[in-house]
Amino acid sequence: MPFVNIRISGSATKDQKSGIVADVTQSLVQRLGKNPAAVQIVIEEVSTENYGAGGQLLVDRDAPKTAPNTPAQEDAHAEPSR
Repeated sequence: MPFVNIRISGSATKDQKSGIVADVTQSLVQRLGKNPAAVQIVIEEVSTENYGAGGQLLVDRDAPKTAPNTPAQEDAHAEPSR
């Protein structure tokens, strides 16, 4: 009985998770000849506040970067203020 544990940072929709389960199951059926009823899959969603890489939390790595006491840069593609 194959047991697959998948961890993702952040979250996924129910439809996305359903697709992952279907795809992984089908792969194990095709490649290893496993019975699809025997394939067990767990998807764990790890909050980006609880996951770090390269010495930094993902939530901090993905946050917009602005220097302290400096106004945020204007978007060069935004419509001008009137």
